[in-house]
Amino acid sequence: MSLPHVLLLHGYTGSGPGHWQRWLAQTVSEHGGLADMPHFSSPEAPDRDTWLRELDTHLEALPTDRERVVVAHSLGCYLWLHHAARESIAHVDRVLLVAPPALDHPEPAIKSFFPAPLDPANLRRAATETRLIAGEGDPHCSMQAAKELAEALRIEIDVLPGAGHVNIDAGYGEWPAVLKWVRSKTVPLSPR
Repeated sequence: MSLPHVLLLHGYTGSGPGHWQRWLAQTVSEHGGLADMPHFSSPEAPDRDTWLRELDTHLEALPTDRERVVVAHSLGCYLWLHHAARESIAHVDRVLLVAPPALDHPEPAIKSFFPAPLDPANLRRAATETRLIAGEGDPHCSMQAAKELAEALRIEIDVLPGAGHVNIDAGYGEWPAVLKWVRSKTVPLSPR
């Protein structure tokens, strides 16, 4: 069985050097899979509609001969929710939403992504399976807010103890558990 095609969606300000998304893209490619990690326009001043147009380009390029997996981090999670709310969209096999910020996050630069569409039927139309990962101690989303988001979307949530925003600051450079999930759909995910 071939490894899936992995589309990685970064969040606000991007996923810089050393971030687990970059590690995952490189590792998947080194093991015979396909990985696409687009750099969306103006990551420090993201615009939802621009990012959606750019996402469409990458989704249209997804191969049809292997499993298609989307792994979104932070604001990229809301990019996926907005994608899922549109008509005539590309369907993928699995989606992992990692460390979405709170729905009422105060950062002015990301305001075009809110309010976010929270329709579970949209998620099922966009992907066969969607799962949420929340880091305990995330400064951008309380555990209560993460659980409420998962409940609103009617999806499973995995809580990573002490993982914060699941980024470099929290020690997430290499993250073998996410590679294992990409390769074999292992659940629940575990910390580093």
